[in-house]
Amino acid sequence: MINRTLGQVVAILVAYPDLLKLLVTIEGEPEPQKAYAFPKECGPLQVGDWVLLNTTAVDLGLGSGGYHFVIGSCPLAPAQSTAEHCAAGINVAGDIVKEQKKAAPGHIMKLRYTPYQLKVCAVEEEDSPAHQQLKKADRLQGLPVIAGSLHSMLVPCVCGIKAVREELRVAYVMTDGGALPLAMSEAVRSLRQMGLLCGTITVGHAYGGDLEAVNLYSGLLAAQVVLQADVVVVLMGPGVVGTNTKWGTTALELGQIINAVHALGGIPYTIPRLSLADGRKRHHGISHHTITALNEVSLVVTRLVLPTLDGPTKAYFQKQLQKLNPAKYRLVWGQGQAGIRLAQELTLPLASMGRSYAEDPAFFLAASAAGEVTARELTSGEIPV
Repeated sequence: MINRTLGQVVAILVAYPDLLKLLVTIEGEPEPQKAYAFPKECGPLQVGDWVLLNTTAVDLGLGSGGYHFVIGSCPLAPAQSTAEHCAAGINVAGDIVKEQKKAAPGHIMKLRYTPYQLKVCAVEEEDSPAHQQLKKADRLQGLPVIAGSLHSMLVPCVCGIKAVREELRVAYVMTDGGALPLAMSEAVRSLRQMGLLCGTITVGHAYGGDLEAVNLYSGLLAAQVVLQADVVVVLMGPGVVGTNTKWGTTALELGQIINAVHALGGIPYTIPRLSLADGRKRHHGISHHTITALNEVSLVVTRLVLPTLDGPTKAYFQKQLQKLNPAKYRLVWGQGQAGIRLAQELTLPLASMGRSYAEDPAFFLAASAAGEVTARELTSGEIPV
C-alpha cells in the first residue's frame, strides 16, 4: 500500500542534477514538509508546482530522514478534495521527458514491472559503447574487491585506500540492498567531487551510477575493464533493511558479494561491522550480520580485516572470532587511523546509525583499515596490480 497526497512546492532547498530537496505544503499540515524529487524520473520542478507525494515512510516513522518522495507533478491544482487528484495523479514531465526517452539509448528496465520502472542503457547491452568489452570479459584476474554491509563504510574505506596510495583508481559498485537511487548518497557525491572515485556502477535494481549493470557479476567486470579500477568497493546504498531476526536483513548480501568475487577470480576483502556503542547486543562488537554472512552465506575464504585497538578491545574481538568458522576467513590486522585523518582533513562525512566517529570509532576504523590493508598488499606485491 502506498500512502499518497498532494503537495505544493514552496521552496527548493538543494538542487543537484539528479536530486532535489524540496519544501512542500500539504493540506492539514501546519508546517511545510520535506520531500525528495529525482528530476530524471519525475521531470523538472519549480516553486508553485503541485506534486503527488509518496508519504508512506514518514507516515510509518521509518528511517528516510523525514522526507516524502515526489512521484510526479500534477497538471491541475486541487479544487476542493485532494482525493480525486491523488487517484488520478500522474507524472506529467511533458515533452522534455518524452524526447529524452526517445533519444536515450538502451532498453534494459530497472524497477521492472512496477509503475516506477525506468529505462537505462546497461553497460552490457548492445547499445552500450562497452558492449564488446563486456562480451569478452570473464575474469577479474586477482582484482581486490572490498565488501561490507553498510553504506556508511564507503567514506572511511576509500580514505583508507587513498591514505596509503593516492594514485590507486577506486570504483564503487552499489548494490540494491538499500536505497535504489545513487543520487541519495551524499557520500558518493562528496567523494566524486574530490576525485577520490574513478567511477560508480549501480547493479541490480539500483540506478544512477556512471555505469548501469544488470547484476553484480557484470558490474564487477565493468569496474575492471571499463573503469580500469585498481580496487573495487561494493556496498549497498543508504538504508539497510533489518527485522531483528537472523535471516531477515539485506546485510546478508555480504556473503553473496564474497562468493561473486571468488567466482570471477577476484580477491575478496571483508569489512566487519563493528561497534562498541550500539546498545543492541546482536550488534555489539562484531555484528551478527557479519558472523551470519561469513559462516552461513559465504562459501569461500575472505580476508577479514580488523583494526588494532587497545588491548582489552582487541582481546574482546578475538574472543568473538571464535564464533566464526576458521575455514571462512583469513584474519588481517590493520590500523585505520590514517584514513580517518584524511576523511577529517577533507571534511568528508563520518556518520553511521546516527553516531559520529568520536562516538563509535571502531566502526569507522574497521572500514578504513580494510582500505588500508588492501592498498598495502597491492603495494607489497601480495596482490598483482
